[in-house]
Amino acid sequence: MNILVTAPYNDAGLSELKELFGDVTYRPWKEHGRAFNELELISLLKEENAEGLIAELDKVTENVFAEVPELKFVGVCRGMPSNVEVEAASKRGIPVFFTPARNAQAVAELFVGNLITFLRHTIPSSEWLMQEKWDGDYLQAYLKFKGNEISGKTIGMVGFGAVGRRIATVLEGFQCTIQYYDPYAESQNPNHIQASLEEVFSTSDVVSIHLPRTEETIGMIDEHYLGLMKKDAILVNTSRAVVVERNALVHVLKEQKIRGAILDVFYNEPPDHSDYEIIKLPNVLATPHLAGASFEVEDHHVSIMNQALTKWFTQHTLDIPTLFNRKNLEEKS
Repeated sequence: MNILVTAPYNDAGLSELKELFGDVTYRPWKEHGRAFNELELISLLKEENAEGLIAELDKVTENVFAEVPELKFVGVCRGMPSNVEVEAASKRGIPVFFTPARNAQAVAELFVGNLITFLRHTIPSSEWLMQEKWDGDYLQAYLKFKGNEISGKTIGMVGFGAVGRRIATVLEGFQCTIQYYDPYAESQNPNHIQASLEEVFSTSDVVSIHLPRTEETIGMIDEHYLGLMKKDAILVNTSRAVVVERNALVHVLKEQKIRGAILDVFYNEPPDHSDYEIIKLPNVLATPHLAGASFEVEDHHVSIMNQALTKWFTQHTLDIPTLFNRKNLEEKS
């Protein structure tokens, strides 16, 4: 079987694919400078007589499946195969593999790092120091920038998939209380408390959003839920911006109805004027969609994808998820 790989793949991973399939063509999108568009992808697949595709960002559309009927599978090196028209693949009996949890550790580490940064006033205190404003006694900064610890806080997860569970694991060392809302997942850890959405928002010190973008989740976190948050609570969103109603978020932040927000995702990327209205608020710590941006993430997705493909094509069984319907997608994302 000829395989086209456009996702970033390490040498060891490519060697494993060659042992499994035989012929592997590596044309990573990074060398192309951007994701391959529909016509470019069709041309590449035909040029290589490819029967399998492992992509990361390329759009795998109905036309791709129609023009390349030889395709036997599609692998997507992402937490969700949102760039693939899954229904078009399913009606042709083509399995779509993806790599949930590939960036779970990276997101968990940035979550903790940014939460500490926010609670301990790291950025404003560093800027204050560089501006040579320390002109009082040695206690001036100590009193001005005294912050809070993570330890002992109640962390509420909205969505408790791979990323939420990894964050919970990392937070064990901080002796936090973990509670979560997720109709598709149930933790086996007795220290994780399943709660209603209202309970998560009304009783948590930190509410962290981990929802995929679906018809059901767009705008799901609205004025009602944000209005339930404690005045000193913090909202964190490293998943999808559109699941939080933007005007409601602006309102609670500007009116200081909550302590602040830590955001890594925005309605528009690059941000538009309305996004920057949020980003520039003094009680917001914003990063440019970096939660999953670690070099190790690519090694993780190679490992997850190769294990899935090996199990499927050698045993035709699969413990690591393959995607056939939306319910499975929401459970595993």
